[in-house]
Amino acid sequence: MSQKIVPNLWFNQNADEAGEFYTDVFPGATAIVGAQYPEDVPDWQADFSGRTLTVDLVIDGYLLTLINAGDEFRPNASVSFMLNFDPLRFDGDRDAARASLDETWAKLSDGGAVRMELGEYPFSPCYGWVEDRYGVNWQLLLANPEGEPRPFLIPQLMFCGPVQNKAREAAEFYTSLFPEAEVGFIAEYPTQTGPADAGSVMFGEFLLAGQWFSMMDSGVEQDVTFSCGVSLEVRVADQDELDHYWNALTTAPEAEVCGWLADRYGLSWQIVPENIGELMQRPGSYTKMMEMKKLIIADF
Repeated sequence: MSQKIVPNLWFNQNADEAGEFYTDVFPGATAIVGAQYPEDVPDWQADFSGRTLTVDLVIDGYLLTLINAGDEFRPNASVSFMLNFDPLRFDGDRDAARASLDETWAKLSDGGAVRMELGEYPFSPCYGWVEDRYGVNWQLLLANPEGEPRPFLIPQLMFCGPVQNKAREAAEFYTSLFPEAEVGFIAEYPTQTGPADAGSVMFGEFLLAGQWFSMMDSGVEQDVTFSCGVSLEVRVADQDELDHYWNALTTAPEAEVCGWLADRYGLSWQIVPENIGELMQRPGSYTKMMEMKKLIIADF
């Protein structure tokens, strides 16, 4: 699978269960164990010895990694996932697209919490926002078949709290770093809307390494912001490319651990070699990685 940027979602010892849940929610989705903890782990990780470390979840060809860890973090509304139910995906049958949306909504809502009720809005005849039982946020949209096609699943970044009204600036920054990148459509708030300034981003899109993302400045006060609950993993070919993204993105030394970093907006990233699976098979590799901040490929 050629996907340079892979969203990683943090789960509290139940990533395997979550993988099964999502394969039931999304027809045709698959979930397989991507990596396992070694038997010999630090004492503070003893409960994870030999267990699942990551689950590779593929939804409509899009890869998400589910991290099986502790209760340190949990996904929140600052990063959600847009689901575009385009009638063109259903041979132009709008009723079939709506039926699929309704079924997906019902499953995601089971045990979760509705953030915006499913219904008609000025921007869509059918839209809703739901947080599922694991804290992962989804926005379901009945798309306009006459609009420009978009993937079924698109990550969305919500800028709020300490980074309120920074969506456009962030998109311009991110697109300056990646290939096949551009800032796309932007709809602005016409007037001050809660904490969102007039002219800030009500909804926008940007492309990184050929992958679509969307963005918004929150129009209401939020009690969450970016965290390790959802991070973006960038897969790189060599140390030079790893250094490029690491040096451009990292701003918080205290957040640097095992290839993880936090950027100037607080968004978490993981910069990892594309052959990390092979590197982790080498003797002592897990212990070596746990001692690193930026990953040094030669040291594996």
